[in-house]
Parts: sequence; C-alpha cells; structure tokens
Amino acid sequence: MKVDELRVLEEDELGGKLKAARRELYELRFKHAVGQLENSSQISKVRHDIARIMTVLHEREFGIVASVAPEAIAVGVAAAAPAKSKSSKETKPEAKVETKAEEDTKPEEDTKPEEDTKPKRPRAKATKTKSEKDS
Repeated sequence: MKVDELRVLEEDELGGKLKAARRELYELRFKHAVGQLENSSQISKVRHDIARIMTVLHEREFGIVASVAPEAIAVGVAAAAPAKSKSSKETKPEAKVETKAEEDTKPEEDTKPEEDTKPKRPRAKATKTKSEKDS
C-alpha cells in the first residue's frame, strides 16, 4: 500500500482500511503466538501500513497536506518523473561570509557555561548491618 494511493481515499475509507489493518495485525499476532504464522515479516508490513494510514489521517487533521483529487495525482506523477541529467557542475549553496559590520550588530551571546539546574539527590544514609545492630 503506497501513500499516494492512501491520499486519494476519503476519510471514511481510510478509517475502514485502518480498522481492517488493525484487525489483520491482531490475527497475525495471534497466529504467531500459536506457531501458525509462516512468514513473520507480514507483521512488520501490516504495522507499516497502519503507520502510513495514520500519517495521512494526521496530515489531514493538521492541514499539512490537503486531500488531492485522483486526476491531479495522475498528472503530478507523470510530471514528477522526468529523468535527471548528471552534470559535473552542480550548484552548491555558497557559504555566507560575515562582515565586520554584521558581527557588531549581533547580540552578544552568554558565554557562561550552562549550570545544571537539576537538583541533586541527597545521599542515602549508611545503615548498620545486622551484626552491628546486635553489638
């Protein structure tokens, strides 16, 4: 199951697939426990499918990726597949060189090392052994 296929589906269809995948995972775990599962890699595949479905649902919930019509995906996949040409001269981002004026306008950073703000636990008191108590 690919993410592009999942992004085309509606919310209720995704919910149904999620429920089916969780049920399948339950059954695979049960088969594995009783020794009837021949291919244990199926468990990880189903877990990955569940993660993909939940990712698409959360993307929609948070508005990260809007749901896309199937026609737009078909056009986008065809447009995104042009072959890359390998050129010996690739453009690299240039390193920024700071001038003296830019250095002066920077806020001064605190040069003190950070102190440990976590309070230390008190040491445990030494207890007497049984032989020391008897004497």
